[in-house]
Amino acid sequence: MAIIDLTLESFDASVSGGSCIVDFWASWCGPCQLQASVLEQFAEKHDGKITVGKVDIESQRELARRHGVMSIPTIAAFADGKLTEKRVGVQSIEALESMVFGS
Repeated sequence: MAIIDLTLESFDASVSGGSCIVDFWASWCGPCQLQASVLEQFAEKHDGKITVGKVDIESQRELARRHGVMSIPTIAAFADGKLTEKRVGVQSIEALESMVFGS
């Protein structure tokens, strides 16, 4: 499954079923570019098992505000639509896996 671009209209439906990792990012953010590469590897490794989405905070300001995003990149993990964990800064594949699967 490819990484999906999430919008205010699609967000709730996209995170409601199963496990989901969401990257809140912006195009001008250097660390966000590093996170994008890791996120692509993570999505490929867990294809079909975990939904992986991205929220561009510039075009989706309401979503960023709704989820309390103050710094980017912010990575949020959801299970069946409920926020389970949120971390700020570039996260490794292992860190993303621990957010979804636990330690």
